[in-house]
Amino acid sequence: MANERVVLITGGAKGIGLACARRFTGQKAKVIIADMDEIAGNAAAHDLSTEADAVLFVHCDVSDLLSVRNLFAQIRSSFGRLDVLVNNAGVVAAGNILSLELDDYDHVMGINLRGSFLVAREAAKQMVAQIETEQDSNRTYLSQYAIINMSSVNAVMAIADQLAYVTTKGGLNQMTKAMALTLAPYGIRVNAVGPGSVNTDILKAVADNPDAKQKILSRTPLGHIAEPDEIAGIVQFLASADASYITGQCLYADGGRLALNYTVEPA
Repeated sequence: MANERVVLITGGAKGIGLACARRFTGQKAKVIIADMDEIAGNAAAHDLSTEADAVLFVHCDVSDLLSVRNLFAQIRSSFGRLDVLVNNAGVVAAGNILSLELDDYDHVMGINLRGSFLVAREAAKQMVAQIETEQDSNRTYLSQYAIINMSSVNAVMAIADQLAYVTTKGGLNQMTKAMALTLAPYGIRVNAVGPGSVNTDILKAVADNPDAKQKILSRTPLGHIAEPDEIAGIVQFLASADASYITGQCLYADGGRLALNYTVEPA
């Protein structure tokens, strides 16, 4: 059944999203990469294609309703269905309650929270329509359908200078729970992944600074910054039948950070 699945990954051109795309194409799933970066998106789709039309790149601004509707029109035209959504698109903007500009606040809210809602809503409607018309009821029982939202440890912690970002991640956790309750009767599971520090472009400026990196590692008991593939493996698990009885949860992959009430000595 995994070979038949169609997977949409927003923000899939780089970082965690690209690592997720690699994981799913490795399972022979058909993958749609949705991203604003056309150069990186087209390159990713080309590199990951193992057969004709197995990987599709679609330029999409997830905060724009028409752009999202166009994305789903292309999915239906190319593959006719959708089985898994990885709601990964996200941005950051520096600023605290005294300094954050309204335009920056609105931009982060638009991508991280509004965008996640718009894409998840269209995905849920598409999945429900498929379930209601399919003759094989075993699809639902075998957990064919899954939505995975990309949250963060900052959904339950906070960074003063990332007010907008941490607010969106807290909201996304609650959205995950509410969606899970609505979609459970259809057999559609909705979960989130909450990474700690991950070696992506967003963290690059910090990871390349020895002092800043040491501060991160002092709060990371496992002693290293995660690679995107470590997060992608959890996404893959939550989308699989092995996670068939898990819904409404956020699985934190943080190297032990949330368990720590002090600091550790970096190795």
